[in-house]
Amino acid sequence: MSKSKNMDHKVSISPTIPASQNLPEITWRVLIIGTFLTIILAAANAYLGLKVGQTISASIPAAIISMSILRFFRNPNVLENTMVQTMASVGEALTAGVAFILPALIILHAWNGFYYWQTVIIALLGGMLGVLFTIPLRRVLLIDKTLRYPEGLAISNILKASINREETDIKALTLGGAVGAVISLAQTGFQVIADSFQFWVKTSNTVFGFGLGLSPALIAAGYIVGVNVAISLVVGVVIGWIAGVPILTWIYGIPNVVNANDIASLMWRDHIRYLGVGTMLVGGLWTLVTLVKPIVYSLSTSFISMRQAKLTGGIKQIRTERDIPLNYVFWGIALLFIPIFLLILLYMMPDNSHLSHTFRTLMAAFCALYVLVGGFTFCSISSYFAGLIGSTNNPVSGLLVSSLLILCLILLCFFGFSHGIKGNEVFAAVVAIGSTVIIAAALAISNDTMQDLKVGQLLGATPWKQQVMLIVGVVVSAFVIPPILDLLYNAYGIGGVFPREGMPKGQMLAAPQAGLMATVAAGVFADTLEWSMIIAGAVIAVICIIIDEIVKNYDTRLPVLAVGVGIYLPLDASVPVIIGGFLAYFIQLRLNKLYRSKADSDDNLPAHKHRGLLLACGIVAGASIMGVVLAIPFAITQSSDALRIMPEQYQYLSGVLGIGVTVILCAWIYRVVMRKNA
Repeated sequence: MSKSKNMDHKVSISPTIPASQNLPEITWRVLIIGTFLTIILAAANAYLGLKVGQTISASIPAAIISMSILRFFRNPNVLENTMVQTMASVGEALTAGVAFILPALIILHAWNGFYYWQTVIIALLGGMLGVLFTIPLRRVLLIDKTLRYPEGLAISNILKASINREETDIKALTLGGAVGAVISLAQTGFQVIADSFQFWVKTSNTVFGFGLGLSPALIAAGYIVGVNVAISLVVGVVIGWIAGVPILTWIYGIPNVVNANDIASLMWRDHIRYLGVGTMLVGGLWTLVTLVKPIVYSLSTSFISMRQAKLTGGIKQIRTERDIPLNYVFWGIALLFIPIFLLILLYMMPDNSHLSHTFRTLMAAFCALYVLVGGFTFCSISSYFAGLIGSTNNPVSGLLVSSLLILCLILLCFFGFSHGIKGNEVFAAVVAIGSTVIIAAALAISNDTMQDLKVGQLLGATPWKQQVMLIVGVVVSAFVIPPILDLLYNAYGIGGVFPREGMPKGQMLAAPQAGLMATVAAGVFADTLEWSMIIAGAVIAVICIIIDEIVKNYDTRLPVLAVGVGIYLPLDASVPVIIGGFLAYFIQLRLNKLYRSKADSDDNLPAHKHRGLLLACGIVAGASIMGVVLAIPFAITQSSDALRIMPEQYQYLSGVLGIGVTVILCAWIYRVVMRKNA
């Protein structure tokens, strides 16, 4: 009973707009601006998603742009901004989910391009599932105080500052935004400053060294999420990179590559990331086990509340806690089973197969069921990750590999009990990938959606209205994404496959995630996958779980998923988060020493912390917006070197400048936060 009271107490929060106040949220101008931004952000990220396997998180740019546009209208309010931002972020998220996996069907020669209606249906079904899955998760994950939701916090602070117009808040946000944007322009646009620095040394039988990531947005995100996540990432980096690369090169031998940096990258691509997949797979399932009890509690209390309200006409939930009714959610998920089953049976199973219709129907039904059950499982883990380390740094591809791996193993059993896998390897791989792409769309949506719902919680938006805007965003994006992807495929080719002969290979879109998925699926059915690394990663996860259970009694944590992320991610993505986390810890120590008496601490510590948080939010916002802006010339010129001004012969200087700028950035953050006056 005490636990129930505890959970109810944790739900209470004081949003900017109180529950008792009703402001316009879904208006015609919101729908028009949201539709426009959804299309623009989806198009801007399609090229980057296929070229380098990354997209720019659109939540923050969408918030800034919508805020700027709505100022031209009469009587705009912060909840309208929230609704526009919620809808617009879907464009980028759904593009990422589809673009990361669907090209694998082209790589496997199952598709000859992005078929319009099939792609629309995939995006619609996956996107709808992603929205519906997050509804029962919202209360459980948003009340967990260990989850910081860095982007969600950044967006809410930006929008709150625009309302309050407090000089200190706006100054910190503006300063951070300007610095983040300038550094990002110099790194990604002009390429004068490196965003990563690798130093690896090759000996006669091994390679050792280290690398740095110098992204201002990720340093600021690390500052927000704090030192516990940073420590866990350090453990992962030590296992995967500092120890992993030398040991694995000694075991497997040095590849026939001259550059030591390239050797380390090959070791990561071929071995280490599978170690991370094993760690995240077990860690994710463990995290889901820990979430089962609060999820069941949340669902049961919601159903009890609905039943009581229906029978007695009891008090309705307050506005800021009102989701789309759960009975609608469950009926929606159940009804989606039918179109998912038909999609897999009719469009995801190659025709050139001797398999019986009954076998194909049973397999399609099972895959559709897996999409629902496995989709909810991995969307839960992804949503947890969004709160733990942020949407930008969420290892979505690692979760998708785990999901695909499990499905492939189950399908292997299917074939083992009947026809045998020999001769059906490509058929099975296509079915597995075709099913996983629906999960991929749901996973990407759930990742961004949790940040959006956190913004709504902090600002006082009505959850069911946010969820409606997410569904509208999914519908708009689903009809826009296919022609964009097909246009890019016909212009450049994807993953080594070209629509026409004689096309330049240098401009090809690599689609690295899709290539990884095709390799994993084909590897399972051809028995060429490196199981030893995945099993070793699972063992590491078990050890981390045991350690975490011990150290949590001493008021500290070792999140196993963060360890898996540290192993799985390249150094240029994990190291800046570590830098930011330890910077925040060092500043906190200095502040504690500066304000030793309780009176001083109560008066001054909150002001310093608030300023630091706003500064970090501004840096994240500035760098994110610059990323979206730079995507435009990159897409127009079909080259990420479009604005480069650093001559090739002086490229080595960019690494030195990158380290110097990172040190200066950290020192500047420290100085601004520690400043006694506002």
